[in-house]
Amino acid sequence: MNDSPRSEGPAPATIRLGDLEVQRLGYGAMRLPGKEVWGDPEDPARARQVLRRAVELGINFIDTAWYYGPLVANRLIAEALHPYPRDLVIATKLGGKRLPNKGWAPALRPEELRQGAEEDLRTLRLERLDVVHLRHMPAAGVPFMESLDALLAMQAEGKIRHLALSNVNTREVEQALARTPIVAVQNMFSVSGGASTLARQTHSAVDDPEGVLELCTRWSIAYLPFFPLAIGKVVRERPVLATIAEAHGASPAQIALAWLLARSPVMLPIPGTSSVEHLEENWGARRIALSAEEIAAIANRPQGE
Repeated sequence: MNDSPRSEGPAPATIRLGDLEVQRLGYGAMRLPGKEVWGDPEDPARARQVLRRAVELGINFIDTAWYYGPLVANRLIAEALHPYPRDLVIATKLGGKRLPNKGWAPALRPEELRQGAEEDLRTLRLERLDVVHLRHMPAAGVPFMESLDALLAMQAEGKIRHLALSNVNTREVEQALARTPIVAVQNMFSVSGGASTLARQTHSAVDDPEGVLELCTRWSIAYLPFFPLAIGKVVRERPVLATIAEAHGASPAQIALAWLLARSPVMLPIPGTSSVEHLEENWGARRIALSAEEIAAIANRPQGE
């Protein structure tokens, strides 16, 4: 793994996605619906409070998808925040759907992508989607470029502002860039390097996350690591985080996020939570400056860790 530490110094606080500029730590809405990302949460008012607090803190990038719930995350976002602050960027994902048994399935045919975009527009109360990730799943059997062309058609109609990708390898990113500008890539990436059960259920593996990150860094494409904390897995499996956290008076989760922010200037973590307390803790990770030695210590994975 090419984890050479970056030199110490202030990391950029913001990142551009085309003509949009956002803080370099966002919020992922996947945790807003109920258990198994299905149905309403036990306390919808609390979920709306989390969203309002995110905006109060200065978070101006929210990642969602119509199939979270399904439709629940989008509805809560609209209920809590519409009419939206002028600088708020809402990114969505197309290419997936939910099954009656609460399973996850691909929805990558052009007509399915269009239907998903219409659901996002309707439930978010938007006339145009700022950023839309094409969530690729090779097992779906739909050619990658056929799906991308469907999004390009909707962009030409004014339904989509900027195109982005999710769950893609370097070859697919390069294919897309040969056709159109791409403002973001959303792939799994964390200190752990592993995948939670939920992540394995909802996303197929990308063989070379480091290669994709390097490509995005070279092209100044925002890189959104989903499951950046691997739903607690990182803290349990990387004891070095606790050691460094103690030195900074921080939590191990904050150190894991600070490491991601230090890993590349294009990194845009989107940790999700249904707790205001955890939201504020995550936001505090932006203030933590890790030394080059600490970055290297986290990147290195000793045998047995």
